[in-house]
Amino acid sequence: MSFLKLNFLELYNYKNILESKYSFDKPVNCFVGNNGIGKTNTLDAIYHLSMAKSYFSSINSDSISHDKNFSKIKGIYDLNAMSETIECKLIKGKSKIFIRNGKKYKKFSDHIGLLPVVMISPSDIDLINEGSVNRRGFIDKLISQSDKTYLKTLVDYTRLISQRNSLLKNEISEKIIKSTLEIYDDKLSIFGTKIYNTRKKYLSSFRPYFIKRYMQISGNVENVTIDYKSQLNCDLGFSELLKNSFGYDKKLMQSNVGVHRDDLIFKINGESMKRFASQGQRKSFLVSLKLAQFDMIKNSLLVTPILLLDDIFDKLDENRVKKIINLVNESSFGQLFITDTHYQRTKEVIKQTNQEFKIFKL
Repeated sequence: MSFLKLNFLELYNYKNILESKYSFDKPVNCFVGNNGIGKTNTLDAIYHLSMAKSYFSSINSDSISHDKNFSKIKGIYDLNAMSETIECKLIKGKSKIFIRNGKKYKKFSDHIGLLPVVMISPSDIDLINEGSVNRRGFIDKLISQSDKTYLKTLVDYTRLISQRNSLLKNEISEKIIKSTLEIYDDKLSIFGTKIYNTRKKYLSSFRPYFIKRYMQISGNVENVTIDYKSQLNCDLGFSELLKNSFGYDKKLMQSNVGVHRDDLIFKINGESMKRFASQGQRKSFLVSLKLAQFDMIKNSLLVTPILLLDDIFDKLDENRVKKIINLVNESSFGQLFITDTHYQRTKEVIKQTNQEFKIFKL
């Protein structure tokens, strides 16, 4: 198993953090302070260095402090006994710059998976309450950190869908549109089928990890399931689905068939998680999703991801927090970053881990 550790973090004009520097020499690191002081944004900066984007927004300017034009994040890591220096530079109105050991990346996708990370945040409730785009994002992030081919295919597919939608909005003749769509659809069929098969395969492997974590955290015997909903779950091939949908697509001027419409269906005891689960069940479900994500990435990459827990003590009851802390005692976990608003509570809870820790007062 490979070793990954963040040793140093520097932030400059990142969101509401004008300037901060941290050195991390303990396995458990806690950021404690009042709301709005920058705790969550500090975790987000660590996530940004791993995934080449913020956990909360894909808009670059959102990661720059108000009234500032420039932002920088820098992290120094140990990875397999080698030092890795990662820098992210953001300038309003310009493209993001991502640098590894002094060399600028040509494609951000080349960086994904080098420094695996999993974040658990109160905003994760959107996975249950909001639309399918959030759940597709979850499975795509899970797969992309350990499968470069999948990430490239996903990027290619997304680009083609955008081009196809532009063509459907065009006012040229239907005959020309149809002939041009044939070129797009041949490639879309290849890319989309690959994405569908990979998602199906990963979800099949993911479910046992998830069920195990849910049982550990909830302590209950509820039947929780994750179903994969896709238009490709049928006897027709992707190419035929695209052809059959042409009239509808042209009318709405968008692509209505494909893996960009896939969804994950969360259920508890056979019923919709969104409609029938209690708050405690939802929270257990979400934390279990993320810890299963951690497990699967770790076993796929043979690298222990960095785990980020944002405001978890305020969002879970004491019993569930204790169960999560007991899980952290397992040797399977590596470096952990936590935020909280209460210093004494954090100190008392983290003491139970029997791990070395450091608390940063913000």
